[in-house]
Amino acid sequence: QVQLVESGGGLVQPGGSLRRSCAASGNFWGRNMMGWYRQGPGNQREWVAIITRGGTTSVADSVKGRFTISRDNAKNTVYLQMNSLKPEDTAVYICHAGGPFGGYWGQGTQVTVSS
Repeated sequence: QVQLVESGGGLVQPGGSLRRSCAASGNFWGRNMMGWYRQGPGNQREWVAIITRGGTTSVADSVKGRFTISRDNAKNTVYLQMNSLKPEDTAVYICHAGGPFGGYWGQGTQVTVSS
């Protein structure tokens, strides 16, 4: 059984930063693609960032230049550095890892950007 354990959510001021992590534990099949989705108030879930097992990264246009994603394959952990946060970044961020049957999802954590 695979679990994705997320950390790094919270409340920050506009322009602030957060660093998030997502660690896969249990019976994790290889070093798969990992990343984040988010769902803001009244919005559908949207893709934010992804990183392949080889370290190739992609981020959504809405966060490009502000968010960076990285991973430590030995730890099956992915990191999301969120800089220059805006109120519109407020959302529940949900970690995802590729795997059988659609992969795995974390529990999601709230990120709130507000004064």
